[in-house]
Amino acid sequence: MLLTASYTIHRWLLAGIATVLMAILVLPTQVSAQVTAFKQAVAEAAARDEALSDFYRANNYTGIWTGNDRKDRQRRQALMQAIAESGVHGLPAERYDADNLMRLMKSARTPRDLGRVEVEMSRTFLRLARDMQTGMLIPSNVDSGIVREVPYRDPTSYLTNFTKSNARGFFRALPPKSGEYARLLKAKNRLERQMSAGGWGAKVPANSLKPGSSEAAVVALRNRLTAMGFLARSSSSSYDTKLQQAVQRFQAAHGLEADGTAGPSTIQEINKPIEARLASIMVAMERERWLNMPRGKRHILVNLTDFSARIIDDDKVTFETRAVVGKNVSDRRSPEFSDEMEYLEINPTWNVPRSIAVKEYLPQMKRNPGAAGHLKLYNASGQQVSRANVNFAAYNARNFPFDLKQPPSSRNALGLVKFMFPNKYNIYLHDTPSKSLFLRNKRDFSHGCIRLQQPFDFAYALLAKQEADPKTFFHKILDTRRQTQVKLKKKVPVHIIYRTAFTQAKGPMQYRNDVYGRDARIWDALQKAGVSLSAVRG
Repeated sequence: MLLTASYTIHRWLLAGIATVLMAILVLPTQVSAQVTAFKQAVAEAAARDEALSDFYRANNYTGIWTGNDRKDRQRRQALMQAIAESGVHGLPAERYDADNLMRLMKSARTPRDLGRVEVEMSRTFLRLARDMQTGMLIPSNVDSGIVREVPYRDPTSYLTNFTKSNARGFFRALPPKSGEYARLLKAKNRLERQMSAGGWGAKVPANSLKPGSSEAAVVALRNRLTAMGFLARSSSSSYDTKLQQAVQRFQAAHGLEADGTAGPSTIQEINKPIEARLASIMVAMERERWLNMPRGKRHILVNLTDFSARIIDDDKVTFETRAVVGKNVSDRRSPEFSDEMEYLEINPTWNVPRSIAVKEYLPQMKRNPGAAGHLKLYNASGQQVSRANVNFAAYNARNFPFDLKQPPSSRNALGLVKFMFPNKYNIYLHDTPSKSLFLRNKRDFSHGCIRLQQPFDFAYALLAKQEADPKTFFHKILDTRRQTQVKLKKKVPVHIIYRTAFTQAKGPMQYRNDVYGRDARIWDALQKAGVSLSAVRG
């Protein structure tokens, strides 16, 4: 990769700094006093930061940046190069203030000055290293529904490992190594080049267009789809079969019904500016950094914006089904987190969450004690209670003493199977009797759990790793109509994610609507932290 002009200047200044360092550190009659002054300055400057203080104390307050030897020079140069190239990863170089580091180094005249420079370089290094590896933002600070535990590394370990590594190689190893991140990086670079060349051209000046049309707006539609890569260049001005097929490809890549007709929702997506798509990709890269850890050779990926659940084996989708996710209201949005699936429950009982019991069912039973008759009442001892003996009017959300349960049946709210990865959010994957909802394009209807369109096939795919005939095994248990747990011999990681931009191993970039508004909040936070589209063009 070509170095930027700013890095060239930094490299020139670093060469000059070496002369200053030598002048300070090699006066033979003052070596001991200078070393002591340097170490005292390091100790003082690092004192307010626990990680820096621990590292330098363990290192006897010896510098790793400001010496005259080859390794220190390589570290300085690697840090400056990483800062100069941080925009490649959607990070703002200004956040790491290389110019200030250079001013400090250039103005250093005493060992104490160098001690302060030493610590400031480490402080900048730690910020950059963490940003590159696990993201700039703290997810839960941006949106309370993002409860993901980011795999933060011990700050001291960054410095320790850096001193033992090839300096440039260390920085190259920080960003995620997932196939998804690599593909997002390529897509970002491609859109940046296209944006600097003028984007996708004029918007389509129509509310909707149908096959067979030949109005002027069809030409704009054709040109825009061509610029996006969905259609080969052509001089045709009619909405012909090739254009219809291109519209279908575009619709499929944007989570729309692929009918080939450019209706209002399709035109709206086609007319979204390239800047908006680039912002989605940069948000997805930040999100990928939050998930910078081994996903699992086999894992389950639920993308809330795509209303889908997939089984991934070795970075390839081996099973996929439509899903219904939490409704876009304050107490129903599905959270984002990772866990491990431990077992299946066939013929499950639905233990109604207390929030649903007191908010939805108690008011109904106050009006009519026989309401929601499919639910059974149980006291604190686990004994079933007859509704005839209960005065529902005497209770409210705080003192309602009963549990509500729905026995196993095909009409059970959980359907006939649920997939458990026990977590404090009480979120899991399950079947549902409400099959018609899967025909909708936008599928946010649940209380937060993930409903699957093809739960039986999902179960077969999971059980295939431990049963010779998973379908027969599953139905043998199902036919008993008894609640039964089936433990997975090997736990399967589950990642509930939220991506408005994501990739495929082959095929075009995928974009989805920001159903909960989370990505808009992340982009706003990234901009406040210094990220801008113009800053990363190139």
